[in-house]
Amino acid sequence: MKRTSRAIAAITNCILVVIIAVVGVICFLPRAESVAGLKENVYYRGSSEDGVSLMINVYWGTKEVYGILDVLDEYEAKATFFIGGSWADDNVDCLKEISARGHELGSHGYFHRDQDKLDYAANYQEIKTSVDYISKAAGVEIKLFAPPSGAYNDDTIKAALALNLKTVMWSKDTIDWRDKNKEDCFRRATKDAKGGDLILMHPMAHTLEALPSILQYYRDNGLKPITVGENLGG
Repeated sequence: MKRTSRAIAAITNCILVVIIAVVGVICFLPRAESVAGLKENVYYRGSSEDGVSLMINVYWGTKEVYGILDVLDEYEAKATFFIGGSWADDNVDCLKEISARGHELGSHGYFHRDQDKLDYAANYQEIKTSVDYISKAAGVEIKLFAPPSGAYNDDTIKAALALNLKTVMWSKDTIDWRDKNKEDCFRRATKDAKGGDLILMHPMAHTLEALPSILQYYRDNGLKPITVGENLGG
């Protein structure tokens, strides 16, 4: 009987410790403050008159990332790489190389989760984990967040704001992850392109093949590839 009582007491204590730990984490989370006009904090376009921004979402394609960096250098173009934390964890040298070549780093979450299915605490943790790792590994401040798959809810926006991040979407999508064709990639990145465009792409082999033609088109039409941060005005 005494052994049973001690076992029950031990289990009860363990449960209490877990409860206290969970409550402690919740208490230290920044509050999900009510924010008027939440959608106004999501950016689908920039404000530059002649600047366009390549948004390169990275969870794979390390070899292609290096190739993209070389092409960007050749055309004296800048881009923003939205980095998946789990990719960065395995590719620190490549992450540092992106920054060293003068490109902007943003967060693309840590595990490519559907942020629209997460509550505030889970959104905050997913984004913060990636921001903490990327900023520490690359030695730069992270100011932008692009939701994986473009999926977000109000809690996503609130969590990003709590972390002083701008939530970024896009005005043009090359859909290069699905349609593995360099002609489609070129067409979607250039059709009716104008200043302020945010152009989504990924480190794919056919995207790398299309990139010189895309950058040449921008050059020929008076458009300058700039970072998303610059396109948003700061």
